[in-house]
Amino acid sequence: MAIDIERERHFNPQGVAHGGVAYSLADTAMGGALFSTLDEGLWCATLEIKFNYHVGVREGRLTCEASVLHKGKRVANIDARLFQHDRLVASANGNFAIFPAPRN
Repeated sequence: MAIDIERERHFNPQGVAHGGVAYSLADTAMGGALFSTLDEGLWCATLEIKFNYHVGVREGRLTCEASVLHKGKRVANIDARLFQHDRLVASANGNFAIFPAPRN
């Protein structure tokens, strides 16, 4: 999963992308990695994420690779790594709830 970081939309006054940009990309990629493994009729939602910022994110493409480390019946643990220009800029580990999709 990837996004293009744009100065006008994503930068804070210090000249780097706001931390929420990287966090949101990781959260989305992690949820997608888990959702792709779930049986039909199951959903997932973030319970918690530990996020580490290693260096500032600059203008350009930001990519995220996410992998499911463990999937139980109700909770899964997922890792994510974020890269910019082939450099690790952030990493995350999160727990996600697994539950039946609500009925309409």
